[in-house]
Amino acid sequence: MSEAGTEFLSILAATLRLATPLVLAALGGLFSERSGVIDIGLEGKMLGSAFAAAAAAAATGSAWMGLLAGVAAAMLLALLHAYAAVSQGGNQVVTGMAINVLVAGLAPVLATAWFHLDGTTPMLPSAARFGALTLPGFASLGVFYRQVISGHNGFVYAAALAVPAAALLLARTRFGLRLRAAGENPQAVETAGVSVSAIRYRALLLTGLLCGLAGAYLSLAAGAGFTRMMTAGRGYLALAALIFGRWRPVPAALACLLFAFADATQARLQGVALPVVGAMPVELVSAIPYVLTLLLLAGFGGAARAPSALGVPYRRDG
Repeated sequence: MSEAGTEFLSILAATLRLATPLVLAALGGLFSERSGVIDIGLEGKMLGSAFAAAAAAAATGSAWMGLLAGVAAAMLLALLHAYAAVSQGGNQVVTGMAINVLVAGLAPVLATAWFHLDGTTPMLPSAARFGALTLPGFASLGVFYRQVISGHNGFVYAAALAVPAAALLLARTRFGLRLRAAGENPQAVETAGVSVSAIRYRALLLTGLLCGLAGAYLSLAAGAGFTRMMTAGRGYLALAALIFGRWRPVPAALACLLFAFADATQARLQGVALPVVGAMPVELVSAIPYVLTLLLLAGFGGAARAPSALGVPYRRDG
């Protein structure tokens, strides 16, 4: 295979890895928003999970304990969000941003207090991280299979399986029907004798579970510990992908892949001299995924129809 072909396969493999936390977080936001709760707090839930996972793995030496701690932290933040936005009827955007700000400040403070490393956790050894998996057989499929499909972390394959699972859950189960109805017409759901608050709580717990997996992936698989703001806006990118995908699992996942492909490409372009323009500044190249997000939302976001009750607190008394 030519050098260009090898480089392209390398970009595709990096795309899958970079898309993993975006897909997991976008699917988490999907459940929350289809139930009627705006979730700006995806970023904070991911960051909280990344910190808790790294801290627990550093303390116990176990990647699995880290994963459990990360998921638990994100689900606790999701419950906090649910209490403020569902039970108390608070402004959902403000509540989500409060979670982001809280975690962004609290995680480095706790990391400094516990590990004395200026807002980070210790570098995790390989035993406290999740390594890559080599899929068995199918060698006859060739270089594409070996370089792009096989050799990823288990989180990558979990994210791929989560997309059809989320689609089936929403479209083919009683819970999915009720969740979608709660986001479109909560009064009808209550009339049928089903609690809208209970549905939204369960939806946000699913959000916490998926954001917990996304955050744990960042610190236990893609990285080797926690650093300040290591989510780097991925929660907002996941929310943008969800809007661009019109609150549907498969289109949202495809949007995540598009953003991840732009991210993987910009990493290869840094320091590369292009025809006519020469080498572009690193800051400009690094902004490519975010500029793409703005362009897509400006061009297509307005055409997306959000769930009718999204962002509207529901109370039985009217």
